[in-house]
Amino acid sequence: MENSFTPTVLTIAGSDPYGGAGVQVDCKVIHALGGYALSVVTASTAQNSTGVKDVWVTPTVHFEMQLETLLDDIKVDALKIGMLGNAEKIKSITKYIKKYYIQNIVLDTPFVSTSGKVLLGTSGIESMVQNLFPLANLITPNIPEVNALLGTNYEGKEDEIESMAEGLFDLGAKAVLLKGGHSQDNEYATDYLVTPHNEPIVYRSLRVDTFHTHGTGCVLSSAISTGLAKGLNLEDSVQKAKDFLYQRLASAFTLQLKYTNKNQDRKEPLL
Repeated sequence: MENSFTPTVLTIAGSDPYGGAGVQVDCKVIHALGGYALSVVTASTAQNSTGVKDVWVTPTVHFEMQLETLLDDIKVDALKIGMLGNAEKIKSITKYIKKYYIQNIVLDTPFVSTSGKVLLGTSGIESMVQNLFPLANLITPNIPEVNALLGTNYEGKEDEIESMAEGLFDLGAKAVLLKGGHSQDNEYATDYLVTPHNEPIVYRSLRVDTFHTHGTGCVLSSAISTGLAKGLNLEDSVQKAKDFLYQRLASAFTLQLKYTNKNQDRKEPLL
């Protein structure tokens, strides 16, 4: 059952000046779904529709000041964690989650951008697993991220789902949404919600014929966070988020680009 008040969702992620990912798209999604978005920036990026060109990590002192200033003032109903920057930021986030007893945590951390820019090094990944996996209510990795975490070569086939999830549970995850965007299925995008000792819950939708893939993980995870903040359970939050992402991709609008070496203009989801 959803709450009667306006839920607050804090997004901790990188800044995307292009507006297709990071705190910018998180805030768009949270507000579109009826929440109030708070944001703390882990890193500033230089990026556009073609990819990430540069990353500047927010100094830890300023990062922690952002967090403490917000959390001293506003009760947070859910937390979405995206791009982390480095291991030092992860330790800071862990400290403030525990200090302020933050609940409803969705962890969606890209390691490498679509254009190949490294967003989190080995020490950061290890720190994320050690510190944040046990605190998060849900992690939302795609198949390449699962393989990076487990040292495997999964393809996202249905008969691989339980073994992928078990590997992540062994690392401390409480619940896993295995995203199917990178699977070999050209007709459907199928995600699997897996919790320990339960059968996977399947979320299947037709693939949308769109050029836009940048930021879809951010949209999905921030939408799930908003559902949790509104009082929905995990299963319903994922379903509503999946529906929201599909609808937004299906109604994407076209941006006019300055370069002309692409077959078509870039499409972005209409939020």
